Amino acid sequence: MQPNKNDSMRIKCLLVDDEPLAIQLIQNHIAQLDGFDVVGTCSNAIQAMEVLRTTTIDLLFLDIKMPKITGLSFLRALQHPPAVIITTAYREYAVEGYELDVVDYLLKPITFERFFKAIDRFLRIKPPVQQPATVLGNMEQVMHIRSKGKVHRIQIDEIIYVESIKDYIVIHFADKKITAKYKFGDFEKELAGKPFLRVHRSFIVNLHRITAFSANDIEIGGTEIPIGASYKEYVSKRLA
Repeated sequence: MQPNKNDSMRIKCLLVDDEPLAIQLIQNHIAQLDGFDVVGTCSNAIQAMEVLRTTTIDLLFLDIKMPKITGLSFLRALQHPPAVIITTAYREYAVEGYELDVVDYLLKPITFERFFKAIDRFLRIKPPVQQPATVLGNMEQVMHIRSKGKVHRIQIDEIIYVESIKDYIVIHFADKKITAKYKFGDFEKELAGKPFLRVHRSFIVNLHRITAFSANDIEIGGTEIPIGASYKEYVSKRLA
């Protein structure tokens, strides 16, 4: 089988917990994320050490109370640990966990909402340190959007335009669209510094996808997008 050319950009996860049901729950949560793979599960720290010796791991989900070696003792023993999210039923170790620079500290039972916040924190403040710089550059062009119970990993340059409908946004691609509950202004901030232009209170367009424009509208393929009256001067300057 030929390797997928995008494999190097996928987040490789290792799950370490002596409770099979806890492992299964995290696996189910990860299955709802695009771009994340569980490459191994371990019931103790010794097994986890063997995996880390032979496999590059980007994100480690680590229980604390385990046989032989606790999760925190294991973490202290690692010279170059991957990013770590603690998963435990014991809140009293939170301070110690954060002192070890963990991304987040999750208390069992772990809901998907809380899990997703931890993943968002991982993606925003602690990118996978073991990936090459060229891959990190590509990661900056990736966005994670939650829609209909799933987290979609999308390439920003594949967005054609974004539409605001009340409390929702619709992200249009060449072959699909994704609807998500998201503040339009917040999404505009996510696109700051990238080749996107707000042309109307309800539309943001990808500048690279524009095929024609006039004083009143922008054309992207066969779609006409209006230019709002208060945006005309600014849009005209950007497109000149």
